[in-house]
Amino acid sequence: MDDNNKNLILATALSVLVLIGWFYFFPPPEPVVTEDPNAVTTAENTPVAATPVANATATTAPNTVEVAEVTDAPRLSIETERLKGSISLQGGRIDDLSLKNYRETLAENSDIVHLFRPTGTAGSYYALYGWAPGAGLGLDAVPGANTIWAAAEGARLTENSPVTLTWDNGAGLVFSREISIDENYMFSIKQSVQNNGAGTVSLAPYGILARHGEPQDLKNFFILHEGLIAMSDGELTESSYGDLTDYDFNASEGAKAEVTQVTENGWIGFTDHYWMATLIPSQTSAFKSVSKYDDRRDIYQTEAVLPTQTLADGQTVTIDSQLFAGAKDWAAIRSYQNEGGINGFLDSIDWGWFFFLTKPMFAVLHWLNTLIGNMGWAIIGLTVLIKIIVFPLAYKSYASMAKMKELQPEMEKLKEKAGDDRQKLQQSMMELYKKEKVNPAAGCLPILLQIPIFFSLYKVIFVTLELRHAPWVGWLKDLSAPDPTSIFNLFGALPYTVPDLGIFAFFSLGILPILLGVSMWLQQKLNPAPTDPTQKMIFAWMPWVFMFMLGTFASGLVVYWIANNTITFIQQYSIMRIHGYKPDVFGNIKSGFKRKSKAEEK
Repeated sequence: MDDNNKNLILATALSVLVLIGWFYFFPPPEPVVTEDPNAVTTAENTPVAATPVANATATTAPNTVEVAEVTDAPRLSIETERLKGSISLQGGRIDDLSLKNYRETLAENSDIVHLFRPTGTAGSYYALYGWAPGAGLGLDAVPGANTIWAAAEGARLTENSPVTLTWDNGAGLVFSREISIDENYMFSIKQSVQNNGAGTVSLAPYGILARHGEPQDLKNFFILHEGLIAMSDGELTESSYGDLTDYDFNASEGAKAEVTQVTENGWIGFTDHYWMATLIPSQTSAFKSVSKYDDRRDIYQTEAVLPTQTLADGQTVTIDSQLFAGAKDWAAIRSYQNEGGINGFLDSIDWGWFFFLTKPMFAVLHWLNTLIGNMGWAIIGLTVLIKIIVFPLAYKSYASMAKMKELQPEMEKLKEKAGDDRQKLQQSMMELYKKEKVNPAAGCLPILLQIPIFFSLYKVIFVTLELRHAPWVGWLKDLSAPDPTSIFNLFGALPYTVPDLGIFAFFSLGILPILLGVSMWLQQKLNPAPTDPTQKMIFAWMPWVFMFMLGTFASGLVVYWIANNTITFIQQYSIMRIHGYKPDVFGNIKSGFKRKSKAEEK
């Protein structure tokens, strides 16, 4: 076996092993059966949020809780182009929010995605703002979880009409909260308190995100981060829900908690696969960033507690903060970071270990999608651009392979001359390679280059919202999901979806995986089959092994691989022709089906 064949076999084996390992450790997630979003539990059985109450300064952690009662409090509606929901005047909490542009599934009757849910419903999740009392103030002096706020009759939150909530404690302090929202998913919260004769008082403004239990659609997939996400002075923190339950008990917080003092820039919240909610204090203000888990009520909670404000009689103080609650839309999040000044906000999207590849890769993919208007064609366009970038290396590789083909007669002579002396053969071949300026390892480069690119694109397709439910052509309605066609529905001819076959799902191959196998097989036929039986067997099985392995991967990834194989075929064929070697594709195909004669077998 010559060195060129050894290197090709080695590169192929490594690629197969890497992909097998990837498929084993990072298998496509199983479908999650979500509970009925309209299911409601009783107030007695539903955990309720803990409202923090600070001591004299914001650096002192909250240590008491107030239980929120479930009541039929008045509500203010939220209605924008992208969101709809309501604000409960009980506690002034934002606890009812749905994303109008996204549905749970592709079914026509599918419900829109619900992000926030009120206390007393399954999966309660909401944002709550308030003031923690300092020294000399009791709990009844500040608005709490059960406080009923007042609002103007007919008030309604839209992009063009903010709402204002007010509450008078009857002892000289008047609280107000102005809530506005932009055209995307950013709420602006302006909290004010006016001292009308209560003497000098101290209060600390805060924001809370409370989540009752783990999300119903939690995927628990290794490649995807779900749970706590926080930015503290440029340092990103990602913790799963399991990490929060493993926190040590923090006596000052009254729960399992971790506290970080942020000096200037930061935010904290919870991230799902495609959705997110984060508390964002003013990016020039210090604040205390708190993540906690109350195991008594099964509540996950994040808090942003701002510095204590001291008010003399007749003084008013106003604190501005923001709340992001919506879809992880790349363009919107990028705008909030670049134009809105929210430090590191784009890192709220899980770019993974290969962020130096995934970030620019998705930026280009998004740009192509904007130009073309279809994510499937954008993936093909991205493939073309990647092949152009790596073309110099590919050219050297394919040119070297063509040169190796030309040297085959001389190599055979060297083998005959060396006989059984393998050391002499190796030395002779190295001299030949040096003389002809050929690198026998160059053929491995295209295969090895595909590994990080493949993994990075897999990450991009899996985590980014823009690929979710993105159609391409015909039967492909969701590039983030596997090809839905199968032999069991006659490749889409029959109008039903093939049920999940679990570990046997790879037997239910769709059209795209089959095209992938064929494209790899045709690419092999640029060269004659190896004469060595072992090599021949490995090469013969490799396209079909890849076909089955990638059959359950996201169809967008398979589209990329097919496009890559097609372009590689064209490049390799053209470069070999330029260097005087004419691949006999059809002849190689015929020889693959041709049976050996008995004489040849002997």
